[in-house]
This record gives sequence, C-alpha cells and structure tokens, in this order.
Amino acid sequence: MVLQYSNQETSVTIGESVRDEDVFILQSTRPNDINDGLMELLIICNACKTASARRVTAILPNFPYARQDKKDKSRAPITAKLMANMLQTAGCNHIITMDLHASQIQGFFNVPVDNLYAEPNSVKWIRENLMHATESGAQVNGVRDECVIVSPDAGGAKRATSMADKLDLPFALIHKERSRPNEVSRMTLVGTVKDKVAVLVDDMADTCGTLAKAADTLIKHGAKDVVALVTHGILSGKAVETLQTSSLSRLVITNTVPVSADKIEALKVPEGQKGCRLEFIDIAPVLAEAVRRTHNGESVSYLFNNPVS
Repeated sequence: MVLQYSNQETSVTIGESVRDEDVFILQSTRPNDINDGLMELLIICNACKTASARRVTAILPNFPYARQDKKDKSRAPITAKLMANMLQTAGCNHIITMDLHASQIQGFFNVPVDNLYAEPNSVKWIRENLMHATESGAQVNGVRDECVIVSPDAGGAKRATSMADKLDLPFALIHKERSRPNEVSRMTLVGTVKDKVAVLVDDMADTCGTLAKAADTLIKHGAKDVVALVTHGILSGKAVETLQTSSLSRLVITNTVPVSADKIEALKVPEGQKGCRLEFIDIAPVLAEAVRRTHNGESVSYLFNNPVS
C-alpha cells in the first residue's frame, strides 16, 4: 500500500510476506510526476529488500533520465548513471526496460539489465497495416503501400535500418540541427520518399517538434503520406497541438507511458478526415513474457526478434 502524507512524503507498506520471494515491481513514468514515481519505486524496492525478498526486479518500461547519458557540456550531470546507482542502492537486483534511449546505459549498472525491444511488434504492425501482408510475407486483402522507413535523426539510423532490413524496404535519413534543446532549426533529407508512405521510426515522442518538422520535410520531398511509429509516447508540453497541425496522418505508440484520456480524445480523428490519429501497440504481453522467463530462469533473448501478442 502506498500513502502520501500532506507534506508530499511517500510511505509504503508491504501487505504480505515477501521473504525469499522473487519480486517484480512495475513502475510507469508519467510526464508530470516522474520524480514522485521514481521515489515511490525506490522506497518499494528498499521495503522489499529489507523484508528479505530473494530477488527484486524493477520493471521500467520507459527508463527515466535516459537522455542524460553523457557529459555533453561543462558541468553537466550524467543523470542516467545516478539513476543506476540509486536503484542498486535501494536493493534492485535486476532491471527490465524497453528501448533505452542509449543502450550503453546498461553498462552503468552492476546488476543485469534486460533491454527489450518494441521492434518485433512494430515490424508486425507495419506489415499488417501498411503492407497488408502476413508474417511470412503473403499478401492478404488490401493494397500494399509502397513504404520507406525513415529515421528522423542520425542517432536512430541503426534502429531504422534494422526495421527496413526485416521488412525488405528502402531506408531514408533526416539530418537535423538543433539551435537549443527540444527545438530543431533545420532538416535535410538523405534518400528518396517520392510517392511513398514514409514511416518515421523513433524511440520517443516528447514535445513532437522533431516528428512534426520531419513530416513536413517528407511531404515537401513528395511523400504521399507520413506515419510515425514511436516506442515511448511521452507527449509533454504542447505535443498534442503540434501533432494536430502537423503533416502526420498517424502517430503509433506503445503503452510504455500512460497517456491521459484528454490527449487520447484530442487525437481522435474520424475515418476519412484529415488529422493526426493516435494508435497504440500493446507491449504488455512482451513484459509479461519477460517476467515469466526471468522467474523460470529461461532465456529472454527470444523476445529480441519475435513479436508477442
């Protein structure tokens, strides 16, 4: 049971014995209360550890502070490393997360970290909804769209090329220059998107400024439609307004981050009307299978290349 005192301190009570148990703690990181959620997770981990739990696994579908993974300017903190230290000090023996912003964050930990991927389920979504094909590639009812996988920046090129290879589709890259954090000043397209459905793939959509400008760039270069496929739909600040006025027809995200009902309602677009429609890919079965395999001592690497639904 989690309680919050009037001074905003968090108190946790474990309602039953966890002695010698394998404990899994799932904690989402909502945009407006990330720090409260983190403190809650740390307290629960420590409570389980001091209650003699055999192993404590923290499940963070969207790992917080992952963008602060290096010292990129003078006196900048490496907060992702601090996160690793805090979780381990609290008593975590194992971490399960998905699509880390920088995979080297796994090296910040002295305990095992399973970085799962949304890619298998994302590839399945593209194949079924845009290419209208089965897992084996056989065509089903519907017209196959000529697609191209696009990375909105150089950092995501590896992710995009991997998906393009699995789908046997061409690949394009957008080079972006930032004038300040969360603002993109100029974009240059490398590749051909003319008369194709451009599928933007990225690990997170925060303010959505990058996705909106990338979509405008792709339309300007002749793309007939632009769909964004993103793992973590953070949608903070004026993200909804940005999406509503963008050239995107669909934003497809996983449910690693809770999205408020008002944002979902604002991004509902009736069939046949123009606008950015929000859709979800459910990754709960992936996390559930990872928990099952971890508890039973089975390999988790199967999930890296195979969709689970």
